[in-house]
Formats: sequence, C-alpha cells, structure tokens
Amino acid sequence: MAILSDKWIRKMALEKEMISPFVERQARDGVISYGLSSYGYDARVKNDFKIFTNVDAAIVDPKNFDSKSFVDRQTDVCIIPPNSFALARTVEYFKIPRDVLVICLGKSTYARCGIIVNVTPLEPEWEGEVTIEISNTTPLPAKIYAHEGICQFLFFQGNEPCEVSYADRAGKYMSQRGVTLPRL
Repeated sequence: MAILSDKWIRKMALEKEMISPFVERQARDGVISYGLSSYGYDARVKNDFKIFTNVDAAIVDPKNFDSKSFVDRQTDVCIIPPNSFALARTVEYFKIPRDVLVICLGKSTYARCGIIVNVTPLEPEWEGEVTIEISNTTPLPAKIYAHEGICQFLFFQGNEPCEVSYADRAGKYMSQRGVTLPRL
C-alpha cells in the first residue's frame, strides 16, 4: 500500500471530482492552513457545529444516541467547553476511489493546543461530507475557526481494488451531508 502524492490527488480532484471544492495550493496567510500538500489534503471545517452538552443528564449510547446531547451552533468561531467535544463537518465533499483508503490526522496547530481531531477511515467508494469529532482535552474553553484547516487526509492505494466496497455494502453513512450523528 503506497501513499499517494500531490500530483495524484490533484489529478483525481480535477478529473474525477474526488474533492470538491478543491484548493490546489496551501492557503496559510493568517489562517490555519488548508488545501493540497505534498502527500495529503488539508480540509476545512464548515461553520455548522454540534457542541456536546449534559444539560439533560443524558447518557452517551452509540446504539440509541439522543440528539438532545448537543447544542447546534452556526458560527465562524466555535467555543468548545473544557474537557468536552463538538461534531462538525468538512467544507469539502469527498468521493473515494475503489482502490483507495483515506486516513485522517489532526492539524498540528490544534494538536499543540490540546485539541484532538478524530475521523474514522474513509473507505473505498465512500462519499460525502466528513463528520469530524473535535475534542478539547484541556481544562479551558477552546476556539475552533470555521472555514480554516482542521485535519489532513492521507490517501493510500491498495495493491488491487477491494472485493467489496463501502458503496457495495450500502454503508449507513454513504453520501452524508451535514453533521451526521451515530446510526445503528
């Protein structure tokens, strides 16, 4: 399995709409960087946030998730409470090829502030806006800046196309738009 370069990412983004909208160069002047990098793509966070709250003393149950556990905010600067998290989504819509697996890592600018980004792998032939978990591991409130870089996606090509893709399985998060809560 090989990591794919900026040349491959650019070609797939422009010819196959693998990433849309696509930013061909790193934007970084006065913002947390985003766009194409040497061996990855730095995605932006949209301004729709679901901030975790425990106002109703809810229990987090992935099999029966209560949407009342979140407060919805549309804002250019999201404040995540101490030791809490928010869900957000990428500005970009992704269409993953059948022979590619995509791994996501948080941006170092946020990681160095105790803000951790988690995204599960983007499987072959998955497509959609990516729902992102942003954890504030600090005892202080943390700022997240919408329309700026939040994470980097790395593209790995398998030695051959998979036998069964995410689309073949009719995965439950296929073609998602907006921040998507857990589904069973």
